[in-house]
Amino acid sequence: MTDVNTALHLKGKTVWVTGAGKGLGRAVAVALSQAGARVAVTARTPGDLESLRCELAPRGGEVLVLPGSVADSAVVRDIVARIVAAGTGRLDAVVNCAGISPHFTRSEHVGDDDWRQVLDVNLQGTFYCCREAGRVMLEQSYGSIVNVSSVHASRGFERIAAYAAGKGGVEALTRALAVEWADRGVRVNSLAPGYFRTDLSAGLLDSRRGEGIVRRTPLGRVGEADELGGAAVFLASDASRFVTGTTLTVDGGWTAW
Repeated sequence: MTDVNTALHLKGKTVWVTGAGKGLGRAVAVALSQAGARVAVTARTPGDLESLRCELAPRGGEVLVLPGSVADSAVVRDIVARIVAAGTGRLDAVVNCAGISPHFTRSEHVGDDDWRQVLDVNLQGTFYCCREAGRVMLEQSYGSIVNVSSVHASRGFERIAAYAAGKGGVEALTRALAVEWADRGVRVNSLAPGYFRTDLSAGLLDSRRGEGIVRRTPLGRVGEADELGGAAVFLASDASRFVTGTTLTVDGGWTAW
């Protein structure tokens, strides 16, 4: 019988987190580090990553800072090569948090550039990261990929067509890769957050629309960023070794209605 505490611990594991500079991505990186992982972090803003490294270093966390955009496949390829070269030669897990928030524009007014920008990061960027991390994991016959989706991959909401399409694509991609790579030891799951309080969501949550979101949430509040970390640790760790091709929703019951 496997000891759950041991399985949940990530000591000796190398885990890559994209979109780690702020918000949910940063909180996930902190949780993985606290679970013992050696964390490689990526975001477009180097200063945010250095701030994260300084936060984790006094706690003994080993952090590899690798700035870049996941929307550029060449950059993603280089980042993965640097992670492997800098550590144990392995990449044990990746949590793909990088994404662009909705523009909240009526669909008939969404411009081509806005549509492409959201899809380039949220869907194509996720695929690039899965592909490059997957190549390493397939070689080592082991790995866990966690793609961050959204409750809006499965629930409709106005003025977020590009965002919803991208996140729906992420969940479809997750299922396809899970089936394709399962026999070679690589698990692929998605994590679907509901509404969490971050700098980016503050404007929405403090509005009348935010009041409606809270009323619809059975737990009666929105999430705090650090409440997503446990779910990410579970999916990245061996505690979820028989879980693949699924979506874990963390939303305070918002989608239960």
